[in-house]
Amino acid sequence: MIKYKKTYVGVTAFFSADGKVLPLKIHWEDGSGFPIDKVLDIRPAASLKAGGAGIRYTCRINMHEKYLFLEENRWFVEEICKN
Repeated sequence: MIKYKKTYVGVTAFFSADGKVLPLKIHWEDGSGFPIDKVLDIRPAASLKAGGAGIRYTCRINMHEKYLFLEENRWFVEEICKN
């Protein structure tokens, strides 16, 4: 069984005048970053794999769909545990 953990990440985001938040790029602790090609969906949701809840952004990154969560004022992704 694959286990996941909540990993907090840095995010470059666009804040529109009407209050919408759109993530543009994910930044990892090691300095690497991944531009978000497109935001496909935005909705309140729980992370069923890693726990936690907030606004879930379904993002296309390098032709893969990934979830990015905004939980209060922090961003996290569901990362596969290495062990």
